[in-house]
Amino acid sequence: MLLHAFLDKSAKSGPMISETLIPASLGVVGVLKVVIVLAKSSFERSASKRSEKQLSVLMGVLGFMLGLMIFLPIIDSTVEFDLKKLDGFGKFYTAVILGCLSGFLFVPAIKNARSFWLGTDQLRCNLSIISCGQVSRWLLYVNYLLVMFTSLLWVKPFEEILIDTNVNVRRGATSFGKIGNTESLVGNLGTARSDFIRFRIMCLLILGLLQIVNLRATLQMYLNEAVLCWYQRLHASKLPDLDFSRAKVFLHNHYLCLVGLQFFAPPALVLLFLGLSQIDGNVYGHIPVVCNLLPCSAFSKEVALFMAWWVVFVWAIFTSASLVMFRRGVLYVS
Repeated sequence: MLLHAFLDKSAKSGPMISETLIPASLGVVGVLKVVIVLAKSSFERSASKRSEKQLSVLMGVLGFMLGLMIFLPIIDSTVEFDLKKLDGFGKFYTAVILGCLSGFLFVPAIKNARSFWLGTDQLRCNLSIISCGQVSRWLLYVNYLLVMFTSLLWVKPFEEILIDTNVNVRRGATSFGKIGNTESLVGNLGTARSDFIRFRIMCLLILGLLQIVNLRATLQMYLNEAVLCWYQRLHASKLPDLDFSRAKVFLHNHYLCLVGLQFFAPPALVLLFLGLSQIDGNVYGHIPVVCNLLPCSAFSKEVALFMAWWVVFVWAIFTSASLVMFRRGVLYVS
């Protein structure tokens, strides 16, 4: 995005040296690298449980099916994206990407939920060895709330509450006094649509940066999970068996860098997709080789923005579902 902002857009250049081609190509390469690293880390042999990997595949299939259903008129009317310009292959290609992202993000989202559960002291154990500072704890809360809020900004029923759709009607009613008190509250509680569009973009940007800032606290809680397991085993009986705890501490330290990549990948994808969505023009329209291999519409602004929202949406669903299971006792941290 910075490269696109500082390149000279007034110069008359060919398509191969266009000011939009280099930033867009770097963004696409960055997305591919992050997705490949996320796929390798999510399906690492000993980094996660076998059941979690199987659920990742299941979530990928469900994400693919939901991605296809989004293009149906009934579901398409509930999200604020203009995806009607995609052809049949473009829709299938986009659904495949959505399914892959859903499967790859499942394991990191579960680990993020465990870190949030420990970092906010939902266990009420009050142990200093696994405690999180007040600043880090508030960052965890703000990050989770911002994820949930941002994921709803493209849902039309929620969007209508935040957009002032009766600007002209209200002006006319002010002149003639034909609008009631109850009707004056409908569609008048938000901002203008142009301001709301910029607000959504800023929420995605702030969310991506905040998750990167919050990376240290999330990783610390991941390490503290192993410390909590050791502490529980130590005080479970008079003759505790600490072999499992030692193995868990070793594995958490051994896979720290891998988990760090899993926590870094979602905000990186959000920022990269957001950057691609802000690049104007048909970047690959003059390159027949690329257009023959991939649909050029798949690189449009709307699809890139849709991908950024999808990462946040899937992350919010997986994290919230995991937290509900922790609260109900279906899952537990040990």
